[in-house]
Amino acid sequence: LGGEGRRRQRRRRRQTSRGRTLILIATGLFCQCFAKVQCYAPPSLRKYPNRQHRNHLPLRLRSSIGDAATEVGNVASLPAMREARLPKQKTRLISSAAQWHKDRRRQMLQKYGDKIGPLERESSSHTLALSLLLLSNASLFALSALSGQLHPLKVGLLAIFPGSMFSLWTLQILHDLLHGSLLNKRRNNFVGMKRKTLQRRLLFWGSMPSAFGYYLYLKYGHLTHHKSLGDAQSASLKLLFDSDQKDFEDGDVLFVAHRMKLKGEVGPTFTVGGKNVTLSISKMGFNSWKDGRPIRNAFAFATSFMYERFMLMINDVVVALTGRNYFFPNKPQQFHQECAKYCRCAVMIRGLLWALAGWKSMLFLYLSETLWSIPPHPACAMFVTNHGSNIDSDTGYCIPSSSTYAGRWYSIFTLGTNYHCEHHDFPTIPLHRLGELRKIAPEFYSGGSGDNVFRIMRKVFAKPEFYACMDANIQ
Repeated sequence: LGGEGRRRQRRRRRQTSRGRTLILIATGLFCQCFAKVQCYAPPSLRKYPNRQHRNHLPLRLRSSIGDAATEVGNVASLPAMREARLPKQKTRLISSAAQWHKDRRRQMLQKYGDKIGPLERESSSHTLALSLLLLSNASLFALSALSGQLHPLKVGLLAIFPGSMFSLWTLQILHDLLHGSLLNKRRNNFVGMKRKTLQRRLLFWGSMPSAFGYYLYLKYGHLTHHKSLGDAQSASLKLLFDSDQKDFEDGDVLFVAHRMKLKGEVGPTFTVGGKNVTLSISKMGFNSWKDGRPIRNAFAFATSFMYERFMLMINDVVVALTGRNYFFPNKPQQFHQECAKYCRCAVMIRGLLWALAGWKSMLFLYLSETLWSIPPHPACAMFVTNHGSNIDSDTGYCIPSSSTYAGRWYSIFTLGTNYHCEHHDFPTIPLHRLGELRKIAPEFYSGGSGDNVFRIMRKVFAKPEFYACMDANIQ
């Protein structure tokens, strides 16, 4: 029995040795193949988390084409590998409107690079904007709590001013944060946190208190807007709601659909009783517009816009309870998890305010976030005209972005949001320095500060235009 046991032990050792050998061979083959793929992939496709980590990778993963070919022993395939490294044919990655801004930026840098360059590289709004963000959010919370003691009409007046101003300031400051122009550009660490970590936390918690908030639009829809504005494929409501991408193709479509012409199919579509039902609040309101009827059109816009925002408040509660945003059924789980995390925190703060001041606290926040976007609020003028289809009288070409110059106090009231064309030309210049671009490069922007905001609104609502020159010639 002892001899039999020793024989079994030897057989077990041989099997273990063979298994280890097979594992080593498979691992070696995997490493060889992995080395080939990584060495010949374009730099943008290499999966190195960061450069520091790359330096600690085995030499095989950092070798040149010739070294890798020698190691793998497949010199015959070297020409094909070299061919794979040749630059691919350029494809159109940005819209015509975005390219228009890119060309303008290049022209201005060629002419005024010594003045504009430092604004891009060094300027930030951290000292001013962080103080104003704290002031805005603290004021919104305090005024919400105070609203419980006021008549609803007084709550409305309080929301018009200063509530709407503080809400707009919050949006603009967080927008600066998103573009990297809020925090000091010379530093990568703040109070023991890396820049990106602090940016994520400020964007998340800085969006509260709110009735529906700006967080999800900023996180998933604004940066894509800069490269896709006016693109007929990206600016489709159906694509926006049916997309399986984490980011919105163009987040601004959710706003402009209430007041501008778009191409493409309408969404979202729901399945009810085995039938597909398409329901779009924005298009229902926009379809009731009549040319030459600015008051009627402004009323239709305000109604559909405010009703949709009210439904967003209800949807936040649904998302907080279910953990899923049913308006975007095809988006990845990461999107739904982030939506649920934000909605749960936001709803908790709203619940606290409701307990302190009742339903009027929510009325104040809701009106503060919506009133600045609709007429006759002065800020509406810059909101509804930032991406129209104005025709340049000199060249005959369409201009996809515009700014509103209504004086210094208007710029302070909107915290630089009115410099919208300047922002798309140079997105990383902070909010309080955008106005300097007109002084540096006056031939690229309109002169004067006499825009009449009420005349602007009347023109916009008299006849709708296509979004960002979607149906026009851009040069």
